[in-house]
Order: sequence, then structure tokens, then C-alpha cells
Amino acid sequence: MNKIITREEAIEKITDGARIMVGGFGLVGSPLSLIEAIAKSNLKDLEIISNNLGEPGKGLGVLVQKKQVKKAIGSYFTSNPEVVHAYQQQELQVELIPQGTMSEAIRAGGAGIGGFYTPVSVGTQLAEGKEERVLKGKKYVLQESLYADVALIKAKKADRLGNLIYSKSARNFNPMMATAADIVIAEVEEVVEVGQISPEEIVTPHLYVTYIVMKGEQ
Repeated sequence: MNKIITREEAIEKITDGARIMVGGFGLVGSPLSLIEAIAKSNLKDLEIISNNLGEPGKGLGVLVQKKQVKKAIGSYFTSNPEVVHAYQQQELQVELIPQGTMSEAIRAGGAGIGGFYTPVSVGTQLAEGKEERVLKGKKYVLQESLYADVALIKAKKADRLGNLIYSKSARNFNPMMATAADIVIAEVEEVVEVGQISPEEIVTPHLYVTYIVMKGEQ
């Protein structure tokens, strides 16, 4: 199977209303070429799982401007004031999850775990409506795991099988998200032949990667 496709072919794998995980912390490690392709498409009513929704006019922020996002699930949205405005105008639904809890929810989703108990958010508005349990004398709330239809991730290098390595702090949510979606599309800066990446370097094994898109290619 040839995993290398164009970004336009990649976007055809996404449907209206899809739940999409998008890697990145701020704009670092974010698959900007794939996001740009979504912005040029007619996709709508998307549910985005990401740490944040970019910046005004940058990254996922473009999708917010174009009103392509129906709901956002993440941990840090106030870096983009347009997200706050869209939420206040009831144009965007927001589900706020503490960052560590979000990371574990994605990891759990990739591991096939339905949910887990965490002490984070106990006694706050974020815990309202969630099941509570007392374990070893301490209160915990149930956090359901996260799983998506599609994950869009960013890697530094891939071989033709789809084995991935990342660059420094771009290794944020990307490796976890690669395990937690039905379709995983990796935007990469370089593609090499099989055997040119040392097994010790590989972070995401090729079995998790469905398609590869070269950064910046149409």
C-alpha cells in the first residue's frame, strides 16, 4: 500500500461532522498544511480535539474564522481571543479538560480504555455531572477516554512504510493522537526509504499511520 498522498486527497478522507484530533501545542508541532487544506474545503460542523485552537488567523484559528468548527475539546483556548468571542456568541461549543487529564484521555483512548478516575477538577465546575468515587479516602471523578474519526499529526521524518520521528517539542500530543483515531494522517517534512530510519529513533510505528502527506505539497 502506498501511503503517500496529496493533502487534497487526505482531506477527502474527512466528512462533515467528523471528530478530528489535531496535534500541536500552540502552533508548535501542528500540521499546518493539512489545516490549510481543510480551510480551503467546504467541510463543516467539525469537532476538534486539540490542546488549543491556534491563534487569530493562524493554524486552527483559520477554521474558527471560517466557522467550520462546531465544537472544540481542549485545555487552553484563551490564547485565541476569537475562540472566546465565538463561544460567547454561541457559535462554538467548548469542552474544557485540564491538560494532563486530556493527555491521559487520549492515551487511554488509544489503549482501548473506556475511562479513568482522576482527582483533578474535583470540587470545581469542570467536575459537574461527572461520576465521583472515593478511592483510598480521596475523591476522584470519572473522565471518559478520547478517540477520533481522524487524527492529523505532524512529524519531522517518515519512511515509506509510515514509521515516524518527531522534532524536539513537536513531540507533544502527536504520538498519542496517532494511536487514538480510525484514520491517522501524518504531515511530514521528509520521506526516506525503508531502512533509513534507525529502529531506535522511531517514535510512532508504521502500523498506526494510515497516510503520509508531504508538508507544503499540494
